[in-house]
Amino acid sequence: FILRNWRIAKIATTKAQRKLFFNLRSSKKRLGWLNQKEINEVAEDLGVKPSDVIEMEKRMSNYDATLEPRLDDDEPCNMPINYLENNEAGPEELLENEQNISNQQETLKNAVSLLDDRSRNIISNRWLAEKKVTLHELAAIHNISAERVRQIENTAIKKLKESIKN
Repeated sequence: FILRNWRIAKIATTKAQRKLFFNLRSSKKRLGWLNQKEINEVAEDLGVKPSDVIEMEKRMSNYDATLEPRLDDDEPCNMPINYLENNEAGPEELLENEQNISNQQETLKNAVSLLDDRSRNIISNRWLAEKKVTLHELAAIHNISAERVRQIENTAIKKLKESIKN
């Protein structure tokens, strides 16, 4: 009973650890913290390894930490449970967002593919590229004025919107 209820987690699992658990408590009451000589004596008396005595002493001297705040505490506290809070989306919401983005990208790709080559090139370079190209640079590439590039761009955007709505 004592061994099972000493801590939340089981403190002694082997026969040697159980022997140490019951006998080390009484030795510690007499001696306090054990030095190396006392550790060797206890190990020899109980027929266990000195490393087992050291391990059991560590287990018995540590206390279980609570993750929950005290019920009578109204103030916010720095309990470990507060650091575990996660306000981000759950797995199902992340999957849904990922699927929505994928669907939107596919729809845009299909809509852009319906444009003529020049319009597709202008939209791709002005809106979809990492490094945006200016109207004047596109005008030089297509041998048209910057104003004409702007007009083609606006017409292409209208076509994309219509295509995406359908």
